[in-house]
Amino acid sequence: MEDLIREIRQCKLCKEHLPLGANPIIEANRNSKIVLISQAPGRVVHESGIAWKDQSGKKLREWLGVNDDTFYNTDNFAILPMGFCYPGKAKTGDLPPRKECAPLWHESVWDQLENVRLKIIIGSYSANYYLGKKENLTQKVKNFEKFLPEFWTLPHPSPVNRFWRMKNPWFENEIVPKLQEKIQKILS
Repeated sequence: MEDLIREIRQCKLCKEHLPLGANPIIEANRNSKIVLISQAPGRVVHESGIAWKDQSGKKLREWLGVNDDTFYNTDNFAILPMGFCYPGKAKTGDLPPRKECAPLWHESVWDQLENVRLKIIIGSYSANYYLGKKENLTQKVKNFEKFLPEFWTLPHPSPVNRFWRMKNPWFENEIVPKLQEKIQKILS
C-alpha cells in the first residue's frame, strides 16, 4: 500500500492540464475503515498538501462529528479523490476533477484496502461515477439508506454549496445526526 500511495503521489500524467502543476493528494493505509471519495483538492489544499485542510474540510469534519486527530488518522479515514490534483478555477467553484485519475488508480487502491466498513461519496462527480446518473445528487443524499451498507452519499461541503444546504435543511437536521452515529459505531 505504501508503494502504491508513493506512486500516486509522484504521478504527473496530466500536469500540462493543471494550472498549478501536479501535486496528487491521497491518504490511506490497508486498515482504513472509512473511505472518503471526493472530487478533487482545492487550491488551498494543493498549496498545503494536506487533504481537506480548508473550509470544506472544516464543514466535513463537523458533519462527520470528528476532530482533526481522528480525521487525519488513516486507520480511520482514507481520502480517495476522483481527481488527485487541483484542476483549476471555474466560474463558480473549481473545475471538475480530471477524468484520468479514478479509472487509472481507484481499482488499485481498492485492491489494497482490507478493512473498509463504509465508503462516503462526496459530491456529484463521485456519486455519478460510483452510483450512476439515474438519480441526481439531492435524491442520492436523501435516499442514502438505499446505498447502505456500502455507500453513504453527501453533498460537497464547500462554502459554494451553502445555497443547497439552505434549500435542503433536512440534510443537516435529519441526515447528519444519523451519519455521525454511524461514524461513531465504526470508529469505536
